[in-house]
Amino acid sequence: MPAPWVLLRGLTRETGHWGEFVPLLREAVAPHAVLTPDLPGNGTRWAERSAATVPALMEAVRAALAAQGLHPPYRLLGMSLGAMACVAWAERHADEVEAMVLVNTSLRPFSGLPQRLLPRAWLPLVRLLTLGASPEAVEQAVLALTSCNEFSETARAQLLAHWVGLRQRHPVSRASAVNQLLAAARYRAPQAAPDIPILVVGTHGDRLVSPRCSEALARHWRVPLVQHADAGHDLPLDAAEWLAAQVAHFNTCTHPAWSCVPDGPQPPFP
Repeated sequence: MPAPWVLLRGLTRETGHWGEFVPLLREAVAPHAVLTPDLPGNGTRWAERSAATVPALMEAVRAALAAQGLHPPYRLLGMSLGAMACVAWAERHADEVEAMVLVNTSLRPFSGLPQRLLPRAWLPLVRLLTLGASPEAVEQAVLALTSCNEFSETARAQLLAHWVGLRQRHPVSRASAVNQLLAAARYRAPQAAPDIPILVVGTHGDRLVSPRCSEALARHWRVPLVQHADAGHDLPLDAAEWLAAQVAHFNTCTHPAWSCVPDGPQPPFP
């Protein structure tokens, strides 16, 4: 059986936030399966207290997959905090990871705080994590921070209603949200890239994390980088078909030279 793709979302987000990206990816990478486990504290695991370190979050996902009778090797795709968990996985359990795609992540020591979390997002994010805003207000703020799409009024209303429903069914606790933010702030990636095929994906329209973070990671690790011209931080929302196409192309690349390319950003795949 081909190694399944394991998808990990970011800060306080869950399986339901992948939206149409998951069915698109399943079709694009078949016969590889696509698994979408939640980080502890999020989604179906909302009642659990999230860990405050990235390795602990990663280990919780590994344990959950094993409990379901699912076993490595895996191919990993992580977004933001989820991408940090992918890196920790490949670093600590190298034999379990065949390849990974890192979407809009920001890693120490390659980028500083003002790039890892853009200053204009600090106050909105603190308010979201610490104040008792309504689910509607929270999701409206998240959409403004993470998407550059120009939705129609109907599409925007439908999306927000879906997100509000997810938050009401699976309310992430304030403690779990703060712990996940701490985990992201504390995590330090290895200086050397894991010895597997790696694709870094960024977006020029990201309002939460500077696109320079993806550029710095790809340059330091000497791995390919593709960047969307204008999508926001939530790339699976803003450009689901484009992202699925990038992963599908990467999924077929097994040449040893794949993870050793010249410095600097690489052009998007055709």
